[in-house]
Amino acid sequence: MTAAMSTNDEQQQVVWVTGSGAKRVGATVARRFAERGATVVVHANRSRAQAEATVAELSALGARTMLVVGDLREEAVVARLTADILKAFGRIDVLVNSAAIWNPKPLEEVRAVDVRDHFEVNTLGTFLCCQAVGLAMVRQPEGGAIVNIGDWAVERPYQNYSAYFPSKGAIPTLTRMFAVELAARNPQIRVNAVLPGPVMLPADLSEAERAQAVAGTLVRREGSPENVAAAVLALVDNTFITGVCLPVDGGRTIAP
Repeated sequence: MTAAMSTNDEQQQVVWVTGSGAKRVGATVARRFAERGATVVVHANRSRAQAEATVAELSALGARTMLVVGDLREEAVVARLTADILKAFGRIDVLVNSAAIWNPKPLEEVRAVDVRDHFEVNTLGTFLCCQAVGLAMVRQPEGGAIVNIGDWAVERPYQNYSAYFPSKGAIPTLTRMFAVELAARNPQIRVNAVLPGPVMLPADLSEAERAQAVAGTLVRREGSPENVAAAVLALVDNTFITGVCLPVDGGRTIAP
C-alpha cells in the first residue's frame, strides 16, 4: 500500500474507486469526485505506474488522495486495503467498483481458466469489496453508497467475449442482493449499478464493428467515460435510489 495525501484536513467525502489507476472509466470517475472536493482513494493491481500518474493528476486538482495496490480476488487483500483506508481517513463514504478484465477469445479457444479468471476479478472482486466496505459502512451512522460497474451487453451479448459476459451478468443480481442485505443492517446504505454501453469500445474492434456499435444506439453516437462518471455521481447523490441498475448506453438496450 502506498499513500500520497495532501495536508488538507477538512472533513471530505471519502471515495474509493477500484480499478482507477489505468486511463479507463474508473480514472474518470475518480477525477470527477476529486473535482468536487472529495478525498479519493485510487486503486490498482498491475497498473501501478499509471495509478501513480492518476494520483499526481488528482493531487494537482487539490484533492486529498491515497493509492492502494492489491489483488482484489484475495479476501485478505481486500480486508487489508479496507482497513488501511479506514485507518487513514476514519470512514469510507462511497465505493465504486470498476476493476475489471475483458479478454476476447473465440468460443472454441475458451478454457475453464479463462472463465475462472473473469469471475474472480469481475464478480468475486466486486463481491469482496462490497462485503468488506459495506460492513464498514454499517458501523457508520451516515451509512454510505456503493456503485458497481456492470455492462449493458449482458442483455445482448456480442461474440468473442464468452468468458467475460457471465461474470458481468452476475453484477445486477449482486447489486440487488447487497442493497437488501446492507440496508437491513443500516438503512442509510444504498447499492446501485451503472451498466455502460459503447462508451469506451475495445481497441481491437474493427472500424466496421465500431460503426455497427454506434449505429445500434438510439442517439447514433459513441458515449464517453464522462457519461458513466456523471451517472455514478447521480446515483451517489440521490438518496432515494437503491437496488437500481442504470443503463448508460445511448438507448442501445432497447434499440430495434
